[in-house]
Amino acid sequence: MAQNVCLVPGRGSPPASTLPASTTLKRAAILAWVGMDGYYQRHLSGIRLQRAYEIASPRIRQYLRAEIDHVARRLRGAVCVLELGCGYGRILREIAPRVGRAAGIDTSRTNLMLATSYLEAQPNCDLFQMDAVRLAFPDGLFDAILCLQNGISAFGVDRKRLASEAVRVTREGGLILFSTYSPRIWLDRLDWFRAQSRAGLVGELDETLTRDGIIACRDGFRSSAVSDPELSHLFESVRQRAEVYEVDGSSLFAEVVRKG
Repeated sequence: MAQNVCLVPGRGSPPASTLPASTTLKRAAILAWVGMDGYYQRHLSGIRLQRAYEIASPRIRQYLRAEIDHVARRLRGAVCVLELGCGYGRILREIAPRVGRAAGIDTSRTNLMLATSYLEAQPNCDLFQMDAVRLAFPDGLFDAILCLQNGISAFGVDRKRLASEAVRVTREGGLILFSTYSPRIWLDRLDWFRAQSRAGLVGELDETLTRDGIIACRDGFRSSAVSDPELSHLFESVRQRAEVYEVDGSSLFAEVVRKG
């Protein structure tokens, strides 16, 4: 395989040999660890997650493309970039050729194993099994942190802790990009999840609970969006200022230049 996969828990510090000593991430051996259980790990990881993107409508594909293109423009000049919740490597494969080094973390071993083949042509990628609210990286390591495609909601973690960890591992003056769904793509987003339900990737939609930006399935799946004020307040709570803006009428981005 071209890139390293290091399966380490995001609890405390991993062995010293697995920690980056500089902006170039060290390679390390695979370490066994059982990650955090959750809906995505049980039902929507690996090939099933990849399938969810393959059945996306043209409008959703446009949204996904616009999100990546925007991020790629904002990452010009970045040497070392971390994606939180990298899945099977869909976004990493697009941004890796534009940066010096790209790392991805995910709690799902299934996702990371698929990512090793999906990213085979990208030798500058490293993958880590890790919890986004317990990152086993030193302070200020990365030039940029990405939490995209509504990871802020999909991870199901404490959002303040998520933002705080992103800030901690970003160097002063580095870039933090979080994205969520714009309200303007609600109907297309809803159709996308209905298609996933028909394909057996998520449960049957609960139409009584699915409203106001929240998609709910009868098997317990939930997908919500985060509002402009919520994004601003989140980063204010960790003493950072976020510029919140819309891209393509489909994404809301919170962009932070990390202050000391």
